[in-house]
Amino acid sequence: MQLAPAQLAAHLKQGLQALYVLVGDEPLANRECLDAIRQAARLQGFDERNSLLVERAFNWQQIASYGASISLFASRRLLEINVPNGKPGVEGGKALQALASQPLSDTTVLIILPKLEREAKSSAWFSALEKQAILINLEEVLPSQLPKWIGARLAQQGQQASAATLEFLAHQVEGNLLAANQELQKLALLHPAGELSDDAVRQVVLNVSRYDAFQLGEAVLAGDSARTVRILQGLQDEGENAVAVMSPLMWVLRPLLRIKQAELRGENVMQAMTSARIYGDRQALVKRALSRLSLRQLEAALQKLAAIDKTAKGVMQGDAWLEISRLCFGLAGVRAR
Repeated sequence: MQLAPAQLAAHLKQGLQALYVLVGDEPLANRECLDAIRQAARLQGFDERNSLLVERAFNWQQIASYGASISLFASRRLLEINVPNGKPGVEGGKALQALASQPLSDTTVLIILPKLEREAKSSAWFSALEKQAILINLEEVLPSQLPKWIGARLAQQGQQASAATLEFLAHQVEGNLLAANQELQKLALLHPAGELSDDAVRQVVLNVSRYDAFQLGEAVLAGDSARTVRILQGLQDEGENAVAVMSPLMWVLRPLLRIKQAELRGENVMQAMTSARIYGDRQALVKRALSRLSLRQLEAALQKLAAIDKTAKGVMQGDAWLEISRLCFGLAGVRAR
């Protein structure tokens, strides 16, 4: 059974189930879901909580031993199993399948996984967990969804804001939901329930947005010039090295060029994207970029990136950041043909 993070609180009031799986890298959702499950366990009489961190040479037999042992002090227990790399291996996969098929007595098990690759999602152990566990996907909030997310958070604390103010808040906190939550809590402390004025919000909220080069590539693919400029400025303000921005841009543009070449040869675009390891929502982003950018533009962009890379490494003279900005803004600004 799949459950959205927003549905977890109502679900937990009905009692804890035997097996939960958290999947994803979004830190705020991860923290809030963990806190909610732990608090529910305390309220429902779970007197013991244990945590296992799966690292190299982890002994998976510990789980079976834990299930076979009897607690002297607790009638109900919470066991957390954190697999930071999302790769339990052969032995771990069997142990997780066993947990799915036969829950531990008087124990709720919480398995914590990062965002999984396609191979892990199609594995036997994950399929078993999907069928038997309460699965909670900790998805990142997309920039387009951020104003709505902020509005919902404000509503929880009895406050509202105009659409323009929500957009302003979204720009200020993009890419950093932990800090976004702190800023919203600050508004709850400083202002009473009700409508928040634009001026009041601007006086309180800091610019706590955080960007990375992968977000820059997504903005370029989407043709979002305004967001491209914000991310470029944010990366520079954070002191990001130009060389560190180059590789993610290469990883975005090289597959796009191969897919464009396949499209022009009359090949199946979906198959070309699968071959380039582009899946899910990212396929829609790539399709949008293919409709805007020509083969010649993509080839020229990669040649330009190679030249900028030399500039960033001191082989050629010039301002690498200025050239990156020109290239990204130029690609984002190309309209659909």
